[in-house]
Amino acid sequence: MIIIGVRWRLIALASAVGLMGVLIVLTTLNSQRQATELRTRLSQVDSESFGIAEHFKDALREVTDKMLRYRTVRDPVAWEEFLQASHELDLWIEQQAPKLTTQHEKDVLKQIDSAYDHYVRSAQDLHARIQSSGNPSAPSPDSTALFAQSRRRLFDLGQALGKAHYESRNLLLSQANQTLTHLRRLVLGSLCLLFLFGVALAAVVYRDMIAPLRVKLVESQSLAERHEKLASLGMLAAGVAHEIRNPLTAIKAALFIQQKKFPPGSLEHADVKLVEREILRLERIVNDFLQFARPTDPDLTTVPADLPLQEVQLLLASPLAEANIRLVLEASPPARIKVDPAQIKQVLINLVQNAADSIGRDGTITLRSRHGTQSLSNGQTDVVILEVADTGEGIPPEVERRLFDPFFTTKENGTGLGLSIAARIVQKHGGALQYQTKLSHGTTFGIVLPRVIA
Repeated sequence: MIIIGVRWRLIALASAVGLMGVLIVLTTLNSQRQATELRTRLSQVDSESFGIAEHFKDALREVTDKMLRYRTVRDPVAWEEFLQASHELDLWIEQQAPKLTTQHEKDVLKQIDSAYDHYVRSAQDLHARIQSSGNPSAPSPDSTALFAQSRRRLFDLGQALGKAHYESRNLLLSQANQTLTHLRRLVLGSLCLLFLFGVALAAVVYRDMIAPLRVKLVESQSLAERHEKLASLGMLAAGVAHEIRNPLTAIKAALFIQQKKFPPGSLEHADVKLVEREILRLERIVNDFLQFARPTDPDLTTVPADLPLQEVQLLLASPLAEANIRLVLEASPPARIKVDPAQIKQVLINLVQNAADSIGRDGTITLRSRHGTQSLSNGQTDVVILEVADTGEGIPPEVERRLFDPFFTTKENGTGLGLSIAARIVQKHGGALQYQTKLSHGTTFGIVLPRVIA
């Protein structure tokens, strides 16, 4: 019940911290969005509205200058230039409404559009008076005054548009300050709540999880001492095995001589065969101990990646066929590896034998190689993976946890050193021994080795 209570408290606090984190993230995203909108609007106000007002005043001066030039020189070409410029300005005015950001600016632009039409009509009236006047140097005072009045009206409206721009900008800056102040308060409040929840979560974690770990630490230290003793025992066993191997060789030689004295089929001959099998088993155990305690360095040479697979397939296909187990070698893309062929072959034989033990009878073991990129002890590198895949029962979770532990075995006559030795051999080649397993579907072991790039 205590464990369940602690778990629920942790879940509740973690959920609260997570929700606060999500809130802060959403607030940050919203802040970025609003800040982006404010920057966009400010940019529009500065670049569009102010630019429109200045461009209008400059264009109006240019059009007016052309009209005054025509009034002075009475040149038809000057009049055509005025008409062209005034038409372009009229089109430009009609295109500016979507670019303005406030209604006040748009209202001023409408007044400019109407006043500009009046300005053009007054210019046309002045032109007509000039053309119809008997005295070319004396146009009608009324038409001249009307043109001047419409021109002043347009310049005043241009100033009003610039003023509207500044008012819009000031309003937007005020809104931006209010928005940023609100967002700042919201973020600070969220951070404070997150800090409080984090402190509460840390307190619960320390009280209910870290403190009990001190007890487990003592247990772990005891377990480490046990492992050290186990390692020392392994070294001692290896020393004993070394001392046993020499007399064992003499016993084998003597047994071989005695075997010749008894005819095949006799009871004595059967007894000698039994002793020979047990001596061979004992010799294998001795060799495993020695190899585990004193592994030899690999004698590296560059070979095709599928060469060890081919040799193992030729060596073990026939014995496995007696249990109706097919040993299949799949075609693989060409690649080269730098290995000790004998040691890698030893690892593959061990993996194939383990696969056969998992199958029992009636199954398939597949040998293949593939290449790719993987992280090894020297970093990310190109690799070749030699795989042994079986259709056995898979590895149970309780066995999987101790799969590479020395002296751990599920076999009646096993030493528990096969995979430990295999993993050590692969590590000495700069590689790694990996596996994937699924109950009732089988297991795939992979020897990951650096690839030799020609």
